[in-house]
Amino acid sequence: MGLNKTNRTRLMGGVALWVLAFNGEAIAQDTTAETPASETPETVVEESSTGEIVTKLQRIVIGSGVDKVAIDTPQAVTVLDQEAIDDEQAMTIGDLFREVPGVTVIGSDRAAGQSFNIRGIGDLGSADESKIIVTVDGANKFYEQYRVGSFFSDPDLYKQVEILRGPASSTLYGSGAIGGVINFTTKDPSDFLQDGETVAVNVKGMYDSNKDGFMTSGTVAGRINERTEVLLNGIYRRSDDYETGDGTTVSGSAFDSFSGLAKIVHHFGENEEQSVRLSYQRWQSTADDTDYSQTGTFDAFGTIDRDITDQTVVFRYDNPASGNPLLDLSVNLSYSDTTINQEDSSNASSSSQLYDDTEYAYRTWQGKIENTFEHSGGSFENFLTIGTQASYQTRVADADSGAIGFHPEGTDMKFGFFAQNEFIWNDRLTIIPGTRVDFINLSPDSSVSGASDQFEVAFSPKLAALYKINDTISVFGSVAHTERAPTLDEMFSTAGTCTPGPRCSYPGGRSASLNLEKEQSNAVEAGFSLSFWDILQEQDGLQFKTTAFYNDLKDLISSNPDTGQSTAVPYYVNIDEAEIWGIEVEAAYNSRYVFSTLAYSLVRGIDKETGDTLNSIPADTLAMTIGGRLPEQDIEFGWRGLFATGIETGSGTGPFPGYGVHDVFANWKPQEGMLAGYELRASVENVFDKDYQNNLAGDPARGRTFKLTMNKQFSW
Repeated sequence: MGLNKTNRTRLMGGVALWVLAFNGEAIAQDTTAETPASETPETVVEESSTGEIVTKLQRIVIGSGVDKVAIDTPQAVTVLDQEAIDDEQAMTIGDLFREVPGVTVIGSDRAAGQSFNIRGIGDLGSADESKIIVTVDGANKFYEQYRVGSFFSDPDLYKQVEILRGPASSTLYGSGAIGGVINFTTKDPSDFLQDGETVAVNVKGMYDSNKDGFMTSGTVAGRINERTEVLLNGIYRRSDDYETGDGTTVSGSAFDSFSGLAKIVHHFGENEEQSVRLSYQRWQSTADDTDYSQTGTFDAFGTIDRDITDQTVVFRYDNPASGNPLLDLSVNLSYSDTTINQEDSSNASSSSQLYDDTEYAYRTWQGKIENTFEHSGGSFENFLTIGTQASYQTRVADADSGAIGFHPEGTDMKFGFFAQNEFIWNDRLTIIPGTRVDFINLSPDSSVSGASDQFEVAFSPKLAALYKINDTISVFGSVAHTERAPTLDEMFSTAGTCTPGPRCSYPGGRSASLNLEKEQSNAVEAGFSLSFWDILQEQDGLQFKTTAFYNDLKDLISSNPDTGQSTAVPYYVNIDEAEIWGIEVEAAYNSRYVFSTLAYSLVRGIDKETGDTLNSIPADTLAMTIGGRLPEQDIEFGWRGLFATGIETGSGTGPFPGYGVHDVFANWKPQEGMLAGYELRASVENVFDKDYQNNLAGDPARGRTFKLTMNKQFSW
């Protein structure tokens, strides 16, 4: 069922969830979606903190072009809302994704060593950051550096994380999103201020026993007048080097970080529908004598002093214009700066520029404008979204010894135009065609020898459909194509000659790769969902969803395997063709007193030339949660399990055995009495101190960990 503008405006503060988001959370934060009591089949799954029964399936998908009920969206989307984020008691960003189907955090548990893998797309060794688009409040975030992660932030800055799996998301977010899109949304003043309140102060503290981790945060939200609100937030987080299940200390995993958010929101116009948001977010971490290699432990790289600063400035204007079907305008302007300064390497005597005192950075100016046109008749609704997007990105690599050939400087300019139409007939059939074209210009710095500007055009069409057979059964499917242009790194990296030996693979050197073709992805998805209501008791629900996918990949870019030549060879070449396929099974039961979730993910992928399993394929995983509630006591408790099969390949250090990890948790949120407004969360993760390692990780995971979080808000 689509949503008209009035409903979409009213529900904008809601969070989205695609059919089943299996996070273990059971209590909704958002109760703004008022649903008529007559619509019983779609209103009976989740209980809000106020006692009102709402459903996960009634949340609104805001990243799919047109806000709509999640179960009616023919794309695989998972949304973590504020409750889910809080339940994870995350120390690093990667902790948020432990129970999201199809998503694996690669690298290590170090705060500076994490990147993402979605459905087998994502490999730290091949600049795969460009195959998964990551945004913060609509601003694209991108970072690529040898043995360092790609995204640096604090999980407590966000109220929502939305994951769109598969290349169909390229239409709205940019060509080349072969794996998908991850959208982070920061907190707003209205998330803390209730009606009639002028000021809200929120304080929060967290302790993590592995290893003596600590977080404290403070937030002040204020209402200057009826139309203007402001928010100031500050977070300090620290941890010593953590220990694995067998008691091994993982060096270089200790960190101190400071982060914060400042935001002002102003509403104006008729019915105060129009709004502008201006925000500034910053995350900074300083580590002396930390491991050079943050994505996995490699002692040969030694240690270094590393300072990381990530900044994001966003200006956003929204005009839903509920009285005008031809206007639903959004404008997003942003600036992103991710900078890493390195110095005092323990390998400073080496001739390699890896160990120079260096500044690495990506700085990006971006703009995106889109408008949705609405048209409806007696039995149909139609939403046409058109827009344009532009970005200008500079890549910085300033070393004491001069230009860095393996991290070439340059600029990346993109201009994109997109259109997506959503046609809904009789509240049963949804058809979504879309297309996008991006124009990409890569310009090398003058220090890159023999290189010149490169121009690419990339296309991203798709077609998706969903049909509701009845209130119980829906079927859906999609086909999508996208093209990924080479990055600055892949196009312009060079290396000089070297003396033949164990550490010299290219004695003749490596030249810029100016003849690279675009990577291409052709993907198909199909699946069905089932919903059952009032099964064991009044107002309970069981949902089940299965999604199968197939992705055919051509002209994959990889480092040139033609080694040992006496003359220079291109650094990168188009050499691989691959296919990735798999299945995701999701199920959830929810009632007033009991809840349970399940998510199973199976991914397979092979190199079509050799038949070998791709190193980016994650192990089969099963995540389960079983929990209960004592509504009269405002208590929630339960068990979580994460199970993985063994796998022969991985990040180059396999084979990896299978494992099972168990957690227990309890939450208390008193609604009345002297303690009203307090929140207490406690958990024990990896209860049996299991020694295990995700096959895409560079190090074993944390051993047994006790976590305790207390939160209190004061308002007046």
